Amino acid sequence: MIVRGTIAGVAEILARKHTYTQPPDFSPGPNVTLDDASSVFAWPLLFFVGGLFLIILFVYLSYASKQRRRMGFIQMARQLNLTYSEQDTFGLLGYPFELFHKGDGRGVENVLHGAWQEVDVVAFDYWYYNESTDSKGGTSRSYYRYDCVLVPMPADCPHLTIDRENMFSRLADALSFHDIQFESEAFNREFTVQCEAPKFANDLIDARMMQWLQATGSGHAYEVVGNRVLVVGPKIDPQAFTELLGVARGFVQHVPKVVPSLYPG
Repeated sequence: MIVRGTIAGVAEILARKHTYTQPPDFSPGPNVTLDDASSVFAWPLLFFVGGLFLIILFVYLSYASKQRRRMGFIQMARQLNLTYSEQDTFGLLGYPFELFHKGDGRGVENVLHGAWQEVDVVAFDYWYYNESTDSKGGTSRSYYRYDCVLVPMPADCPHLTIDRENMFSRLADALSFHDIQFESEAFNREFTVQCEAPKFANDLIDARMMQWLQATGSGHAYEVVGNRVLVVGPKIDPQAFTELLGVARGFVQHVPKVVPSLYPG
């Protein structure tokens, strides 16, 4: 009996030494895969690359647009025998036009100047912006862009604005000028005239000038200060600048002959 017990014990010990033990499983669990782990890093990278691409694309398109516009002005300068300057070499923002004081920031670029059909002209792009702040402290800018022509007046004129499209509506409020009425009700309905000297407005805008203003089409405004008149219109293609130049030239040609003698420069 002792021998049988001993043999059984030895057999049990030997059996324990040769029993296979399953190694621990270190593979990812059923809820964590390699694809899921890589996507955690892929999506932020994708958004970053996409955002960077859009920024680069926007900068490139803006640059290309400016270059095309500059080349258009250069071409027009050659056709019209005018001089082109990318920047403002006249210090135009220092002129006493109220339009040049609007907004929180402003600028002049793409300047054409010289004699055009016996009139000295300075034509240019003008822009200004208003800056606003939201409730979170962020800032944004609203831009306003125009094309302008500056031509000499044969007189020393009080400040006057003629507006068809309310371009100077806020300007008129700031100056506290009253809308001047003329004999033509059709003209009064179509235009707003503001002037610090109402007599000058009536001397300048006679029946002939009224008829010309009504026939020039919509979209132009005029600001007269001293011996200059600023003609303002919406931003246009450089190839269309001859029309704006023609409007400025036409305004000066329709100044009544009595004006230079009444308001000598």
